[in-house]
Amino acid sequence: MYNVAIVGCGVIGHRLADAFTEHEETTVWGACDLVASKVESFAAEYDAAAYTDYETMVSEPAVDIVYVGVPPTVHHEVVAAALDAEKAVICEKPIAEDATVGAELVALEEATDRPTAINLPFRYTPGVRELIDRVDAGEIGEPQRIELTFRFPQWPREWQDVDWLAGREQGGPLREVGTHYLFGVQEAFDTINWVSAEVDYTAPDRYEESITGYFGVDGIPGTIDLLTDCGVDEQNSMTVVGTEGSLTLLDWYRLAESAEGEEQAVVVDDPGENTLQLVDEFVAELDSERRQSSAAGSDSERRQSTAAGSDGDGGDLVSFAEANRVQEVVDAIFASEGERTPVEK
Repeated sequence: MYNVAIVGCGVIGHRLADAFTEHEETTVWGACDLVASKVESFAAEYDAAAYTDYETMVSEPAVDIVYVGVPPTVHHEVVAAALDAEKAVICEKPIAEDATVGAELVALEEATDRPTAINLPFRYTPGVRELIDRVDAGEIGEPQRIELTFRFPQWPREWQDVDWLAGREQGGPLREVGTHYLFGVQEAFDTINWVSAEVDYTAPDRYEESITGYFGVDGIPGTIDLLTDCGVDEQNSMTVVGTEGSLTLLDWYRLAESAEGEEQAVVVDDPGENTLQLVDEFVAELDSERRQSSAAGSDSERRQSTAAGSDGDGGDLVSFAEANRVQEVVDAIFASEGERTPVEK
């Protein structure tokens, strides 16, 4: 059983805690939040220890995994403390407020032997995996265009009761939502290598009102069209248009296909259990590390591991480096000012 410490008791912290509780090999051991009443309620719900000082909590010998669910500007210090304490780390997306800080986190990842991951659940979403498989199989012919569309009648959304999401430094819909879809593009194709976008903001130091722009990936042009505070329902979608049809990811998980002369048809309508699968993959990584450590201890233990069918394979996790490649795209969109801008690598 692996003991988990949750840093940040917000909506997503609850979502991760639910998954850790459901998984048979993990349990929520402790929780930390700056607001004492918030963490006390959270800890009571999960029968966990309550802390208001994350450094004290992550240094506890009983802790195996630290989930970092705080605002992006705090990711670096919490991740660094957890890795210094030799804990495994799952960090919330985006990796940081910008790719410069993200690169520092990548360096920390490269310097540690502890498992690390970023919570980007499109890696495990059935509709995204199906989209990738169908594109790879040539079912829509040659891809000609990738279209990303976002509409938010209100930002932050009603259920997001945190002020930082409205600020330009670390919040806004491109970082919060667009990060997922830009990651989805790079999962399906390759690294986005250039962008050109016009960004308008709601006010100085506030979130973006409008983004219209273009990007390029693996020889395929793409478009991005984002609008907030508008009189329509929320929409988040990714469409891949090909010479023989198109595929559209709607509402985060629903995959629809269409072709000339045919009505659009939903082919995947399964949200999956993305957070639970992330936990499962992370446990697989920890189990693999434990087996390898045991096998390195003695020939006898190595033979036992082999006899038990262990192949040493770990989990399928989104690395800090992969997440920071997305952050580089986000930074380039904000910086481009309508000019074609290469994405840093």
